[in-house]
Amino acid sequence: MITILIKLIIGFLAGVISSMGLGGGSVLILYLVLFTTTPQLESQGINLIFSIPIAVFSIYIHRKNGLVSPDKTTCKISALGIVGAALGVYATTFIDATILTKLFAVFLLFIGLKDLFKKRKVEDTSK
Repeated sequence: MITILIKLIIGFLAGVISSMGLGGGSVLILYLVLFTTTPQLESQGINLIFSIPIAVFSIYIHRKNGLVSPDKTTCKISALGIVGAALGVYATTFIDATILTKLFAVFLLFIGLKDLFKKRKVEDTSK
């Protein structure tokens, strides 16, 4: 029973974080790799399937609220993202899963440290 509850909480948190565009897949992949017996590549595949409905729903809501617009920049970034995804999938067939796991860990560490030491701009709320 507790295992099911933990899975539900992880799924919920990953969904909330993903819908904000903050990389909720990292939560899901970390959980699957560290706390279950799911291999790294399978965890990445599960994350991709998990992210599709969340992305579609989030884009709909963000667009409805005027936070996303399909301008030229968005289309260019999306097209390059698709190319990058194709290259990434192709690269995983040549890179050992343990190396991918370590690269992912280094990536998360770098992003975390960058965010930890990033100077925040103070917004002027007097306007």
